Amino acid sequence: MGMSDKIEAFINELLKDDTDEWLELKRNELASIFGCVPSQINYVISTRFNPEHGYIVESRRGGGGYLRIKQVKHEDGIIMQTIKAVGESLDEKTAKSYLANLIRHNALDERTASIIFSGICDNSLTVNQPQKDKVRANIFKNMLAMAGK
Repeated sequence: MGMSDKIEAFINELLKDDTDEWLELKRNELASIFGCVPSQINYVISTRFNPEHGYIVESRRGGGGYLRIKQVKHEDGIIMQTIKAVGESLDEKTAKSYLANLIRHNALDERTASIIFSGICDNSLTVNQPQKDKVRANIFKNMLAMAGK
């Protein structure tokens, strides 16, 4: 079992035992437990505890930094299917189509979809292409994960 697998298994075990909604971890403490650098923890979190895998992660860097992880449980699987379908890049037109589909299937109401769209539309994202579509995809997936809980 590789280091990343061990870290993932450890975090999954903590998530299973945690009675709170959010599991809070200190990146440096976790790195110390596994004898690795904090960037290894970042790698595991970003690749294995992301919206595509059904998790929301909040992170604060620095000496007092932390990671907060929450497993998202969706009543309606269409939200998770949408999150998985998005991939790493998302243009505005496709995002609008996804939102319309979620409204049509009663997974989101119009107001929530409008709020999500206002956060991911071209006017809201002030980065250049192709980063804009990557940023949009990340924001969209995280907002859907929160909206679907």
